[in-house]
Amino acid sequence: MSDTQVEARKVRPIAALVVLSLGLFMTLLDLTIVNVAIPRISDGLGAGLDQILWVLNAYSLLYAVLLITSGRLGDIVGPRRLFVVGTGVFTVASLVSALATSPTQLILSRALQGLGAAILAPQGLPILLTIFPREKRAAVFAVFGVLAGLAVLAGPTLGGFLVTRYGWPSIFYVNLPVGALVIAAAFVFVPDIRPGTRHRLDLVGVGLSTVGLLGIVYGLIEGQRYQWGTITGIVSIPMVIAAGVVALALFLFHQSRRQDREPLLPFAVFRNRNFAIMTLVLSAMGFTIVSFYLPLTIYLQSVLGLSAIDAGLTIAAQPVVMILLSGVANGVMTKVSGKHLLIGGLLAFAAGTAYIALAIHADSGRWSFLGGLILAGAGMAFIWGPVYSLATRDLRPEHAGVASGVLNTIQELGAVLAGAVVGAVLQTQLANNLRDGAVARAASLPEAARAPFVAGFSNAGSSGLQVGAGQSGVPTSALANLPASVAAQIQAAAHDVFTSAFVNAMRPTLFIGVAVVLTAAAAALFSRAHPDEGTTADARRDLSGERLADQRVAAV
Repeated sequence: MSDTQVEARKVRPIAALVVLSLGLFMTLLDLTIVNVAIPRISDGLGAGLDQILWVLNAYSLLYAVLLITSGRLGDIVGPRRLFVVGTGVFTVASLVSALATSPTQLILSRALQGLGAAILAPQGLPILLTIFPREKRAAVFAVFGVLAGLAVLAGPTLGGFLVTRYGWPSIFYVNLPVGALVIAAAFVFVPDIRPGTRHRLDLVGVGLSTVGLLGIVYGLIEGQRYQWGTITGIVSIPMVIAAGVVALALFLFHQSRRQDREPLLPFAVFRNRNFAIMTLVLSAMGFTIVSFYLPLTIYLQSVLGLSAIDAGLTIAAQPVVMILLSGVANGVMTKVSGKHLLIGGLLAFAAGTAYIALAIHADSGRWSFLGGLILAGAGMAFIWGPVYSLATRDLRPEHAGVASGVLNTIQELGAVLAGAVVGAVLQTQLANNLRDGAVARAASLPEAARAPFVAGFSNAGSSGLQVGAGQSGVPTSALANLPASVAAQIQAAAHDVFTSAFVNAMRPTLFIGVAVVLTAAAAALFSRAHPDEGTTADARRDLSGERLADQRVAAV
């Protein structure tokens, strides 16, 4: 038996797949389930919009930055060990998140969750590549596509149910029994793969990429709070963003010098045209999904006044259509070029999102944009299969593992960038719209209330914009020492100001996502519709029995 084979009597591949899938699903679910709880978290912890953005981005940032690093660590100490460690860290962090009593505590615990997710997520691939023969791998990896779709569906719906019935901490408590089950099952059903060759970590690369991303994301998220100027002393928002850009440039330079010594970012995979283009497409999708769900979940609850579960069920139309049509899309791929399906899917997704951007108003009904959700969901069904097929089809076999890590990392970086960029646009537009709306509505209020009314909204951006489920936009100072009838008049006016301001701030963020997806569709035009002959020959040789021999399997 070769070093990369596993004794059939000792390993149950399907059981191992179930355990690994359940662990991965838990991390994917936490990327989506928090969105629907945003307004309740904002109310419960008194968190401003900038802090809410950090609740989302602390998870995604750690997850994105450390995926490739933890994959390399798996090569060093064994993927099962890190899978168990990552699941443990994630589960403990979920408990800490549920017990958080301030925005800062929740942000830090979410970052710890992201660390755990980053440790466990890349470990399944090397295990599955070892225990499943090549002819069965396509079906195995299709499971992960289904899991992603289910996470998108279950996040808003399950999250909405839990938040409505049991409060926002319940979305974290639900991870505790699942995490314990996954850890116990991993020791029983997942084989222990041990490395047979020595690997080294690029610690300088990890440091530079982390500092660069943190600088850019921090500057974009916190920019509105500091009015895009000075933070303290000589440190300013533009300086922090510039430092982040410089750190990322140094990271790329450092990687260029390490291409022969296990770099974090291997440039070789980008020489393949399809892979390079599909990384752009995946980054665009990661960006657009966040730019879509982030403002929409706030809009449904804070503007339309829906409960968390009603908001989740409204959004669920999109992932339901995606799941229902995914099987059709996979069948069509055997007859139609994946390139053309991908471009059609991207255009449909962009059209659906544009429809929603045009249909939203402060007084819209919850089903006013159902057509856009259905069209966007149908588009997504024809994106995921083709994009992964095109990305990996022409890769040389020895690049498959690292390419998978790069794809996942770049998609998550797109999501992190969206949280920062869209958050910055949303905060800036909302602050401006609140001020302008308050000035316009103040004329209809009693003279004594006009100045504090306008002042309260004008200062909202610097004190942290509130987007809670019960948000009316009423500054406390505007209601102090006023008769009840006047206070009610002010409250009604403030609610109108907030809802109109948020809708007008939300619409540009949706169109940013549309523009990004259309750019990805244009880039996809340059992908190869047919396999490259050289890599096809390599694949045939690999199918005939060639194996990579840098791992030793110790089956449980």
